[in-house]
Amino acid sequence: MTPAVLPHLYHPQLDTIEPSVDREAPSSTRPIPPPYPSMTQSARRGTQSSQVEEKASIDLVEQNTVLPNVYIDEKVTDAGAAFAAAKINGALDPWSRASFTIYACAALAFCCSMGNGYDGSLMTAINAMEYYQKQFESGRLGSKTGIIFSIYTTMDFLGPICDRFGRRGGMFAGCWGIIAGVAVITTAPTRAQFIAGRFLLGMGIAIATVGAPTYILECSPPQWRGRLTAFYNTGWFGGSIPAAGITLATSGMKSNWSWKIPLIIQAVPASIVILLIWFLPESPRWLYLNNRREAAYDFLAKYHGNGDRNNPIVQLEVQEFEEGIDLNGSDKRWWDYSALFKTKNARWRSLMVFLMGLFGQMSGNGLGYFNVDIYKSLGYDDHTQFILNLVNAFVQAISAWIAVALSDRMPRRKVLIFGTAACCAMLACNAGFSGKWASYGKGPKNLNIGRLGAASFFLFQSVYAFTYTPLQSLYPAECLENTTRAKGVAMKIFVISCTSFINLLCTPIALQNIKWKYILVFVGWDAFETVIWYFFAIETQGRTLEELDVIFSAPNPVKASKQRSRVIVDHEHGTVHVVKK
Repeated sequence: MTPAVLPHLYHPQLDTIEPSVDREAPSSTRPIPPPYPSMTQSARRGTQSSQVEEKASIDLVEQNTVLPNVYIDEKVTDAGAAFAAAKINGALDPWSRASFTIYACAALAFCCSMGNGYDGSLMTAINAMEYYQKQFESGRLGSKTGIIFSIYTTMDFLGPICDRFGRRGGMFAGCWGIIAGVAVITTAPTRAQFIAGRFLLGMGIAIATVGAPTYILECSPPQWRGRLTAFYNTGWFGGSIPAAGITLATSGMKSNWSWKIPLIIQAVPASIVILLIWFLPESPRWLYLNNRREAAYDFLAKYHGNGDRNNPIVQLEVQEFEEGIDLNGSDKRWWDYSALFKTKNARWRSLMVFLMGLFGQMSGNGLGYFNVDIYKSLGYDDHTQFILNLVNAFVQAISAWIAVALSDRMPRRKVLIFGTAACCAMLACNAGFSGKWASYGKGPKNLNIGRLGAASFFLFQSVYAFTYTPLQSLYPAECLENTTRAKGVAMKIFVISCTSFINLLCTPIALQNIKWKYILVFVGWDAFETVIWYFFAIETQGRTLEELDVIFSAPNPVKASKQRSRVIVDHEHGTVHVVKK
């Protein structure tokens, strides 16, 4: 939205960009004269300058007329303004070799996320396969199935490995764990060995999915960070779609290969990471944290600054490293999580991470592991169940990728509040249609009721994918500061592990015993989540790390996060200043 001051500050080269954190209007604020105020030397930046100043100020001419509710700070030390100025002179070439290296970093992180998504869709499908059930006699629903599914989530506390051995080292170790798990599972003659393989597989996924989002967040240039980090979590669908397609193709095979082939292919993304990860650079933040400053600065210059250490973006990041990274911090001690809780600022940050970990897994998405059984309960035959599983994966992926495309501009609070409310509404519709279908018993049925039940379940999963899939990685990463990021992500993964264990253990038992009524549990829970997001969610979209530090330290962080000012950039003069509204 264009600031109200623009008609009085008109200039051919002016436009508005990055929002920045609000402050109280100064008591010495004076009226704004038309058509354009002169600017102090401290506010001027030449378009060729490699220096970014920390304040943008304006000399204002005395006038008797005051524009209502519009102010310009006379002394602004504003991180958003500094970042806006840096973007003018520090633009990256998206087609350069360095940029393609960053894309490769994102692609390998995406492969780690693929492993997680592949497993979800894979287990949904093979659990319904005839020869899998003959081999392990677990039943499609019930406690045996619950154990097989949930054991996968019990080792999600190994994230500190990524602090000790680097983000690449964590991804490498995690992917070897995935391959070891696949080897044990595919050779399993008994249910006990299959469960042991699931345990190893989950351990590998846990390590890889802490290292991967941290890696891409820290390697990405600031101006690309939102989309690349959100893109990472859509790797779930990069795995779930192939898994659904492969299991559809093998479901007709009359042997154990019907379930073994999809399991073997689960090792492919992990193998790609193992083969290529050491050809890519290490995270600059990890390098700096481990006293390799020159290597960190070289990374920033090469991949964020077009090869120039004096690039404004690089200078801002170096300043951020020097001011915000504690070389003796708790991240040097694998056992020390105190930095996540010792200050009010840290506790608010950790609360956001905890809520995303909890709500991201307890909004009803755990039902997706039992897609085919939900479709079966609505009257669909075995082959159609597999087709719907594949189509559903595509629908979710499209929703998630749309959200990724919008992530740099998408307000986090509004999406979480309204998205969770929509999840509640769709599940309520699904429960209603499922209850009506169940009431028919063995008598005549209205097929449209079954179709509406399936459609509302599709819509629920689509809304969930739009709301939570990009933000599950992006939002915690935005909320956490540098020295707590790996442990904070590990904490989120641990919360996800606990909630997923409960989901995957209890859901097959509940669906077997109370059937569609179990969905009503999530209807009520999603309503509760909506209220919690409304009162506690912090808006992080478009904020620099410095701005977020001010917000989380405010007396009321929620209120502070909703306050905005506008940064105005004069491209001709290279000038940046902040307009208050």
